[in-house]
Amino acid sequence: MNQCLNSFHLEYKQKLRTPSEAAKLIQSGDVVEYAQFNGKPIVFDTALANRRDELKDVGVFCSVCLPPVPETCKYPESFIFVDWHWSKLTRMMESFSPIYYNPISYRFATDYMRYYDAPDYWRSFYYNDPERAAKTKRVFVIRVAPMDSHGYFNMGQQNSFHSSSTDGSELVIVEVNNNMPVCMGGAEEAYHISRVDIVIEDESDTALFAPEPAEPTDVEKKIAAHVMNYIHDGCCLQLGIGGMPNAIGRMIADSDLKDLGGHTEMLVDTYMDMILSGKLTNACKSADRHRTAFTFAVGSQRLYNFMNMNSAIASYPADYTNDPGTIRGIDNFISINSALQIDLFSQVNAESIVTNGRTRQISGNGGMTDFVYSSQLSKGGKSLICLESTFRDKEGKLHSSIMPTLQAGTIVTISRQLVDYVVTEYGAVKLGANPTWQRAEKLISIAHPEFRDELIQSAGKMGLWRRSNKK
Repeated sequence: MNQCLNSFHLEYKQKLRTPSEAAKLIQSGDVVEYAQFNGKPIVFDTALANRRDELKDVGVFCSVCLPPVPETCKYPESFIFVDWHWSKLTRMMESFSPIYYNPISYRFATDYMRYYDAPDYWRSFYYNDPERAAKTKRVFVIRVAPMDSHGYFNMGQQNSFHSSSTDGSELVIVEVNNNMPVCMGGAEEAYHISRVDIVIEDESDTALFAPEPAEPTDVEKKIAAHVMNYIHDGCCLQLGIGGMPNAIGRMIADSDLKDLGGHTEMLVDTYMDMILSGKLTNACKSADRHRTAFTFAVGSQRLYNFMNMNSAIASYPADYTNDPGTIRGIDNFISINSALQIDLFSQVNAESIVTNGRTRQISGNGGMTDFVYSSQLSKGGKSLICLESTFRDKEGKLHSSIMPTLQAGTIVTISRQLVDYVVTEYGAVKLGANPTWQRAEKLISIAHPEFRDELIQSAGKMGLWRRSNKK
């Protein structure tokens, strides 16, 4: 054992470089992928940005970019910054530098990178010139926990498709940070030193981004109350982020529900609350029994402390958590996701807004399609898409989130044939298997009362309103 330990530490020292030395390995035209969420490198990014006068056309890819602001995004003349999934920080970055969105389906992106030639996949959308693409290299950089006695670096609270990214890269760099929790698998939650080319250390141990849970609004609490009607003993929950999921978690913690399960893309504080309250035990699941499966987490420092070396949770790659086959095998799977707008045809927008004719990316599709579709394959499963019935524009004017048609330029996140249940503060309706006129009628019934007559008139003009419909 000591011989192996000494061997791993020797290899570690041989691969150890300063951030500046690691950044010097990047050349103009290379494609650099940063790990997602809190896996995004900090000291390497700063060192790479310091080389801006020497580099041009370096592609930097991130996903759900979390604070701090990446230094490389500040120099668009040297770096082309792309985000796979918009975040609040990405929207801020977009205000002072060009940021580009790359739409993907989370689970299928993982599959593609695993089973196909990943470098060609990345290069193919980055360059149309095959000759130029052949001269580039793909680099993957991830922030990890310190190496353990067996030679492994744990990825912490973000598994995602990082193992696949490593397999498809010519150069793999890990940035060691002592604050990263060690999250147990699952599968593919750690890298062995043999899969790593360069090790760098964050000597300052930069703190992880750890936001406190959003407090639910009164409207979100009303939506959550409607959702609770569809949650029963033994069902398995997938929740997103925000005040509404937190409201659901608190209601569950205060309820008499028992033996709930958890299988999710994103792990948030409310899962910890449900586990600690004894309501979420995973005792009835057919897969990962007695453990909550997840692929990434963003939450408070309390959540990260809870996740560290905790057998109650299991870190998996996205092609497991988001796989239709996995979800289909879990009975009574309840998927709960949020949206921004829906039209009377039941097309869902969960990622963009149109202002003065300009489409702005707000979020991304990520794994929403995966769960909306797959939950309906589960025996007893349901998909619930939640949204507030109204929103206000910059001038404070109130608008209906349920509209006749989505505005020109709006991105459709979920096509109408995939929509199952829709929930607002005014109720929940099932749209699956309903013809267009019934969908319109049901959606209008859960719209804000101030806009219902207007929506009925629009539905009539669009041929979606029958005389037999009740006003």
